Amino acid sequence: MAMRRCLGLAGVVPRLLLNSTVLPGGRSFLSCPVNTHLGCKNTELLVRRFTSGPPSTDVSYEELKQLLAGRKSVVIDVREPWELREYGFIPGSINVPLGQVNSALQLAEEEFKEKYGGEMPQQTDNIVFSCLAGVRSKKALNTATLLGYDDVQHYPGGWQDWVKNEQHN
Repeated sequence: MAMRRCLGLAGVVPRLLLNSTVLPGGRSFLSCPVNTHLGCKNTELLVRRFTSGPPSTDVSYEELKQLLAGRKSVVIDVREPWELREYGFIPGSINVPLGQVNSALQLAEEEFKEKYGGEMPQQTDNIVFSCLAGVRSKKALNTATLLGYDDVQHYPGGWQDWVKNEQHN
């Protein structure tokens, strides 16, 4: 009986998502009441998972400049080394090519420093991933999240946005 009630939630969740409003920072709230006494203990938790997202993971140029100036983040550029040599890099960033992010974030601190020339981020450190235009950095963010890193972001404009803003300043 309780199982049928829980399965009935499958029809409710899509309607909840349609009736939710996204707030600044990625949070959302429901604009319709939710009946949580359906006989399923996890109904409220399940609804909360679908309706409340994490804060925004995007970092603007101005925010990145502040993070770099205050040394409050580890900035990891996930482009290939030849791209950095040919086009340039964000000062203060560490180069860890996208294909190596998974294994790099699992290295011992000394190995990471020796291989990549920077301090290994701790799982509680703020990490900002960057690439050319935001595609690879988003993939790196997802990889770090799966590895248990809590405070990860990416610079969606990437190197292209950085250069454009640096030329204007």
